[in-house]
Formats: sequence, C-alpha cells, structure tokens
Amino acid sequence: MIKYIIRRILQMIPILLGVSIIIFVVISLAPGDAVDNKANPNMTEEKKQELREQMGLDKPLPVRYVNWLKDSLTGNFGESTKFKQPVVDVINTYIWNSFFLALTAFIASIFIAVPIGIVSATKQYSFIDGFFTVLALIGISLPAFFLGLLLIKFLAFDFKIFPVGGMTSTGSTATGFKHIIDVLYHMFLPFLVLTLVQVGALMRYTRTSVLEVIRQDYIRTARAKGLKESIVIYKHAFRNALIPIVTILALSLPSLFGGAMITERIFAWPGIGRVAFDCLNARDYQFLMAFNMFMAMLALVGNLIADISYAVVDPRIRLK
Repeated sequence: MIKYIIRRILQMIPILLGVSIIIFVVISLAPGDAVDNKANPNMTEEKKQELREQMGLDKPLPVRYVNWLKDSLTGNFGESTKFKQPVVDVINTYIWNSFFLALTAFIASIFIAVPIGIVSATKQYSFIDGFFTVLALIGISLPAFFLGLLLIKFLAFDFKIFPVGGMTSTGSTATGFKHIIDVLYHMFLPFLVLTLVQVGALMRYTRTSVLEVIRQDYIRTARAKGLKESIVIYKHAFRNALIPIVTILALSLPSLFGGAMITERIFAWPGIGRVAFDCLNARDYQFLMAFNMFMAMLALVGNLIADISYAVVDPRIRLK
C-alpha cells in the first residue's frame, strides 16, 4: 500500500507540470491583461508598457512560464492585482468560507441521498420510488442560480424568514456563539441550494448501484439462508454497492475547496468561488493560475483517495 501511494504521488509531478503548462498558455492567450484592466482612460501607451515591464508581461511566453514555475516552487505565486495582496493570502482568506459551506452541504446530501437511494432501490417501481425519483430529477434539472433566486424570492422577500445574502448581519459586532448563530442564519439559503443540487445526483447513483448489486446470485443465496432483509441489504448489498458511490464522493474533493461560483455570487457569500469569478473579470491571472493549479492538485488527490478507498471497501481489491 505504501509503495503504491508513493508511486502515485510521484506520477502526479509530471501530470501537474503538464497541467500547469496548459493552464498558463490558455490564460496567456486570453484577451487583455492586468494592465488593461486597471489602466484609466487617460493612461498613455508608454505608461502601460512601463507597467507591463514592471510586471514581467513584456517577456516571451516561455520565459514568463519558467519565471512563474521557479517562484511557485518556493511557494511564491505572485501578488493579486485585484486585491493587492499575495495570492496565497487571498486564497487562505476566502477558501475556508467556501469549505465550511460546501462541507456542510456535502455531509447533509450524503445523509439524505444515500438512505433515500437505498429505499428506492429496494422498493423499485413503487410509489415511494417514483416519488423520490421525480424529486431527484427536479433537483438535477433545476439550475443552481434559478433555485437560489426562487428561495430568495419566497424565503427572503415574501416571508422575510432569512436574509438575502452576505455572511453576517450588516454592522454586526457579535462574537463567540452569537457570531456562529449569525453565520449559520445567513448560510442557510446557500446551504439549502447546494444540498438540493447534490442530493438528486447522489440519490440516483446510489439507487442504480444498489439495484445492480441486489440482483446478484449471492444476494439471492443470502435471502435463501433466511437472513433478515435489513442484514441482506445493509451488510451484504450496500457494502458492495459502495464502490461507485465512493468514487463520486472522493472526486467531490475539489468542489469542497473550489467554492460554488454561481451560488456564492447570488447570495453574496464571501467564498473562493465568488473571488475567482471577480478575479476572472479583473484579469487577475496570478490568482487564476494559482487557484487552477490548486484545483488540479485536489483532483489528483481525490483520484488517489478513491483508489485507496476501493481497497478499504472491497477486500478483494489489492493495490500494487
């Protein structure tokens, strides 16, 4: 197992290098640069060129990439042109807001979707199965921005139960437990949107996986032995149905840190997804480069966790 993990980590190095080249080239080919975004209409071309020289934007693309790579290997991802702070500080400031929101929605969706998926599979074609299937399809079909606007319309404007957006009340100086309650109160609507969006897909994956397993011969043998249905389903069937579910959960790792760009934008949640969108509009390529590399690394780590989880879930799988 240890040798396998070490080998996989070493394989990530050339993959990340290739990904960094692709991301750097794509970002460099985008029209405009940081100078164009922050330049005022009265700035002369000479001044713009001077700024580009100061920022290293006048150098050839390969030279700029090598300079970026050297700095990034030392942990220096440059300075955000939008926030006027080191990129690492900007990411560290906002990423935990997104992580807290995404993690709570992720855990809630698991506790809701997995049991519903199991019940739907064991009661296939029943009223319960049809009811939850329709709800799941609605959740999958509705875009996050539309669902968010609906919740704002009814729960924020019409009934005034929850705030429209933000992370805390305007002018609030609350600390301790009161601050936590205030954050949770503001977080409920974006949390609800993310949970509903994830529940539908995860429920369908669980239902399909369990359905495939309960048709196997060993499940019929377990029932023929006289085992209780709950033991057959939850001890024998569900464990073998976990492999595709584990894959989905492990590959969701980047979304926990990547933020929900649209949802955070709608609810004015100060998360990393909203910041990434603002930096994209501001042509803050230093931030975008670091953020995309971070997401690529999380995707590779998620794949590694999924492979390791296979061996934990199914003893027949051996990692070599």
